Amino acid sequence: DSDVEDIIALYNPVAIDLRFVLAMLKINTNLERLGDFAESIARFVINCQEPALDADLLKKLRLEEMHAEALSMLELTKRALAEESLDLATSVFAKDNLLDEINGNVSKVLAEYLKDHTDNLLPYLNLLTVFRKLERSGDHITNIAEEIVFYIDAKVLKHSGKVDEHYPEK
Repeated sequence: DSDVEDIIALYNPVAIDLRFVLAMLKINTNLERLGDFAESIARFVINCQEPALDADLLKKLRLEEMHAEALSMLELTKRALAEESLDLATSVFAKDNLLDEINGNVSKVLAEYLKDHTDNLLPYLNLLTVFRKLERSGDHITNIAEEIVFYIDAKVLKHSGKVDEHYPEK
C-alpha cells in the first residue's frame, strides 16, 4: 500500500498507469482478506479433533470441489494479470457462481446429516465457517478479476450488477 501511495505522490500517474496503480491497491486489499480466510481455514483443520469428519458427508457437501474451484479461480486471476488477458479475467466470473451454489446447499445437507449424528456436533457446525470462507474467497477473487478488467479495459464492473452484460460467460 505504501508503495502505491509513493507512486501516486511522486510520479502523478495518468491513464493506464493510474488504473494499474489503483487496481493494485484494491487487489492488495482483496489478497489480504484471502490470507485471513486461509489462516482461519488452516486453524479449523489444525483444531479438528478425532474422530475425523465423515468422508462421505464431505463428498456430499462437495468440499473438495469447492476448494479446487477456488484455487482455480485464483490461478486464473494470477495468469490474467500476468498476461493482461481480459478473457482469463472474465472467465473467473462464472466460476464464482459454482462456489455460491455449493455454499447454498451446505446448510441443508449438513442439517440432514446432523439429525442422525448428534454425538459430535461442534466440528460440523464449525465446518460451516469453512464453506462460508471459501465462498467469500470466491467473491474476493472475483473482485480481483474485476480490478484486472478495470486496469486493462477501463471498465468499472463492481456493483454494476452487469458483469454478464459487459462480458458474457466463457
